[in-house]
Amino acid sequence: MRVLIAPDKFKDSLDASGVADAVTRGVRRERPNFEIDRCPLSDGGEGFVQTITHACGGELETRKVTGPLPELRVDATFGVIERHTAVIEMSAAAGLALLPMQDRNPLYTTTFGVGELIRHAVGIGCRHILLGIGGSATTDLGIGALQACGCHIVLRTDDDRGEYATDSEPLCGQDMEKVLLVKSGRGSPVDGTTFEIACDVTNPLFGPNGSAYVFSPQKGASPREVDRLDTMLRELAHRLKWEPYASEPGAGAAGGIAVGFRALFGAKVRSGIDLVMDAVRLRQRIASSDLVITGEGKLDRQSVGGKTVSGIARLCRELGKPCVAIAGVVEPDAANALGLHSAISLVDAHTSAAEAMAHAGALIEERAAAFIRNWK
Repeated sequence: MRVLIAPDKFKDSLDASGVADAVTRGVRRERPNFEIDRCPLSDGGEGFVQTITHACGGELETRKVTGPLPELRVDATFGVIERHTAVIEMSAAAGLALLPMQDRNPLYTTTFGVGELIRHAVGIGCRHILLGIGGSATTDLGIGALQACGCHIVLRTDDDRGEYATDSEPLCGQDMEKVLLVKSGRGSPVDGTTFEIACDVTNPLFGPNGSAYVFSPQKGASPREVDRLDTMLRELAHRLKWEPYASEPGAGAAGGIAVGFRALFGAKVRSGIDLVMDAVRLRQRIASSDLVITGEGKLDRQSVGGKTVSGIARLCRELGKPCVAIAGVVEPDAANALGLHSAISLVDAHTSAAEAMAHAGALIEERAAAFIRNWK
């Protein structure tokens, strides 16, 4: 009996590797003779670099770059595979998890450090970038990252003459209202680099379902600030003539960073989990397994819309393999909507959400063991 264990992280509780370890312990408790294929996954956020770099036999590089606040410096790691491809996750330099609650506000955060990582990768010979954009603290349309990549950005001045932004003062979300022009193709070190962007949402850039209204509140924006951010995104896309990209699926992810990279570098936006599944040869690994156990922090409508469990469940259906998901919380009908054999929740009549988060590893192990114990 071969079991593929392929979970995503449980946000604010366990990373994907920790979840995979807990499931493995549970399976081995009941069936020590089962063959286990351990494959932690990511859909573009935290863990994206480790997952792909490890699967492809690459190497990790660490650089000190600007964090989500302009005055913050962080050590950020990216992957290099086959010498010419870099794997970068936005959360390493501009991640929400890098900031305490009181410092979270997308008006004052920047993607500048993401651009610095890209330049470091290009500087060591990488000409193709896989960029995972989950988990960001930003809503700046990617202007900070484009600034760090060497693009020319013209800012409005009080006399309306305009001036070029310098690379010594990272642009933040609130600076979108001052941006008049963004240009590339004039000697930027990133020119000629190709980009694939891993994205796990389909929201447009602006509007009721856009970046500001859907994602900025969880990044610390107040209702008034959300209105302001949405207006700035809409108006800047209009000024820069980026509106054709604004309604594309994923345009609203990570504060709109994909829109700028689509417009200036022709970046391709792909489902994060699809990109990762291709890199780790997941189809072949599912085909050679008898049972697949996956999981993530919560199974809900967002899971159905393209999260890790959704991608794995889809492949399992295509290949006729049973797929079981373990989650912190399972919303009603999620298992049926995803086509799962079973969906197992850590939260139940005896376990609160707080307890599940505090003891996720032990609970995941116990739930996995209980399932395997009764598996026919």
